[in-house]
Amino acid sequence: MGRFGRRTKPPARRAAAPATAERPRPEATEQPPRGASALWSDGFGRVGTRSVQTLAVIALVGVLAYMGTRLTLVVVPVLIALVLSAAISPLVSLMRRRGLPSLLATWIALLTLVVLLAAVVWLVVRAVVDQWDELRTQALDGFDSLQTYVQDLPFAVSEEQIASVRESAAGLLQSSAVGSGALAGVSQTADFVTGFFIMVVVLFFFLKDGPAMWEFALRPFEGKAYARGQRVGAAAVATLGGYVRGTAIIAIVDAVGIGIGLAIVGVPLAVPLSVLVFLLAFIPLVGATLAGALAALVALVAVGPVEALVVVAIVVAVNQLEGTFLQPVVMGRTLQLHPLVILVALTAGTVLAGITGAVLAVPIAASVWRAIQVWDGPDLPARFARQKRAEKVR
Repeated sequence: MGRFGRRTKPPARRAAAPATAERPRPEATEQPPRGASALWSDGFGRVGTRSVQTLAVIALVGVLAYMGTRLTLVVVPVLIALVLSAAISPLVSLMRRRGLPSLLATWIALLTLVVLLAAVVWLVVRAVVDQWDELRTQALDGFDSLQTYVQDLPFAVSEEQIASVRESAAGLLQSSAVGSGALAGVSQTADFVTGFFIMVVVLFFFLKDGPAMWEFALRPFEGKAYARGQRVGAAAVATLGGYVRGTAIIAIVDAVGIGIGLAIVGVPLAVPLSVLVFLLAFIPLVGATLAGALAALVALVAVGPVEALVVVAIVVAVNQLEGTFLQPVVMGRTLQLHPLVILVALTAGTVLAGITGAVLAVPIAASVWRAIQVWDGPDLPARFARQKRAEKVR
């Protein structure tokens, strides 16, 4: 018994040791930072730290944007291929589910898209370029007629202001960036051919191996980070594809509706104007306004002011029907961006990459915002993007 008792006593002493070790020691309490570290611990220091971090992020974004502008021959075709592949990826997936080999499904989708793009380009060249001189003359004459009506308005508009606006409009319509010379010349340049070839090749590989490429990019991640990458990729692709398909449907409806209205009113060049409506519909906010203004100017000089007002009413009615009924059904939740965000993205894209940037900026911004919305879960946005309080609408 004594031997057994001697063996049981040491465990009792060892069991009591952790209890004494858990007692807080006075020297273990957290001390306030001293010296240089104290400069960054208060509110002003935290603001300075965040400011430095923000400036570093802005500098990184600026460097990437500058590199993108220097490598437009590669960056722009890759972005176009990414957007187009997201738009027609459901067709490839459908053919694969029906039993078609992956390579055959990719070729069918790619050739279908190339044929459609070639048809659109041919229609633009046929309908717009052949009659661009007449369209430009009609628009400038319409501006002259509009100048006469503006002079009779109750508010004063100086001759210098009118002349300045007319010169700007004439320079735009007669510049090398717009018109038959530009459309015919760009298609013959080596840059256009090279960019188109790069776009087609990259589009082929995106359609064929897009999911595999994304899986390869996610190899370094595991667990929650891997699941986040899957969510972000799927959300971005779905947003890009939905935006392009929805915008194409809306552009077709706008072009057909406005074209029929122009034909009924008797406005000449109805087909070229309808094609311009279709193309400009891919530029949010300002595209429809530009197309409607050009159609109204042509109607003003060709048929008269009353018909021009009818054309304006037709354009406004079509845009209202689109925004009220068609866009919510076609777009759904694809484009949930505030108009101010769209305007900023549109301006930035135009400054960086011209018309191509204006077309691509908004879908890219929408896909980034959609990725943020699923960052922490299928319906859980990133922490900084979560709603913190009830928002009041005034």
